[in-house]
Amino acid sequence: MEAGQHSNVALLKEIAELLNEETDMGRMLEGAIWKLLNGSVFEAAWIFFIDKNGKHQLAAQANLPPALKQNDCRHLKKGGCWCVKRYHDGNLEKASNIIACQRIDNAISSDAGDAEGITHHATVALQSGNEKFGLLNIAAPDTVRFSNDELALLESVAFQIGSAIKRILLTKQEQELALVQERNRLARDLHDSVNQLLFSVTLTARGGSVMSEDPEVQETFRDIQHLTQEALNEMRALIWQLRPKGLESGLLEAVKGYAEMLGLSTELKVTGVIQLPSRTEETLFRIAQEALNNIRKHAGVHKVQLYMSVTPSDVLLVIKDEGRGFVIDEHLYLPSIGIQSMRDRAKAEGGSIEWSSEIGRGTEILIRIPY
Repeated sequence: MEAGQHSNVALLKEIAELLNEETDMGRMLEGAIWKLLNGSVFEAAWIFFIDKNGKHQLAAQANLPPALKQNDCRHLKKGGCWCVKRYHDGNLEKASNIIACQRIDNAISSDAGDAEGITHHATVALQSGNEKFGLLNIAAPDTVRFSNDELALLESVAFQIGSAIKRILLTKQEQELALVQERNRLARDLHDSVNQLLFSVTLTARGGSVMSEDPEVQETFRDIQHLTQEALNEMRALIWQLRPKGLESGLLEAVKGYAEMLGLSTELKVTGVIQLPSRTEETLFRIAQEALNNIRKHAGVHKVQLYMSVTPSDVLLVIKDEGRGFVIDEHLYLPSIGIQSMRDRAKAEGGSIEWSSEIGRGTEILIRIPY
């Protein structure tokens, strides 16, 4: 075995050990490409994740020159390039030299900083089996083309990273499934124990009110019955939040069912075809739950309007009521109406949420989530 081949085998073993141990996606990607750079002729690397709609995201980068790092790598994050086009067209079967890179050219021509001799790069798809996740790009100063051996090394590393990405995604899915199962167990336990006890207390209080002839005792029992009924309603809402019945029939049916459970009537309008990932549906449902809870508790109305618009890249959900409204202070944390939790949920999915409200003129909430 030649010295170069021996060093490549050692490098691949070192990368494989890191990939097998790491469970965080970001640390795994950056750790792998740094090891690749330290053990090869490559001197800069970056990874794009590319979704099914063609949107690319800079997922990791290592040792970029100032021209590419400027303004949080804006030249890598914006615009198109030949490697991404070949990826979309299905013409990137092997590691390839890219003769012209629009991103690098734009960075150099805009005087974004020193490119440190980097003018070209090589690229390879990150995949596991037939499932593709994005691109691994590498570059070196004053290098237009990499040799076949160097491209073969790049392919081997890309195969390792692709397998690791698939493993982490599957692990994440298993964790989410376990979380759903735990929620379902808690919901069943609450329904079978606490929920039934509250119902029994309600019946007992009703019976005590009827059986007693003392007006004060009757009033006390009625108060107990009222408070227990309120607690029962809160418990049913909590069970809904733990295990949203109806999501199996679609997001809108689940939201409508939850609204009806709260005593709210809904007006629905939809544009576009609703085929959303389950994670996006649950995020929207959780935000809608909080919004509907707020309407029931604070708006003073029993009717809500829901508008949903679905495009190939994102979904917009609008929740509107004509109730009391409130004054919005963006710098104020308002746990009583759950603004922060709704904002956090949307942000966690790369989305946004906005409020429009005036005293006496109702509230409108706009939630936009990419998928």
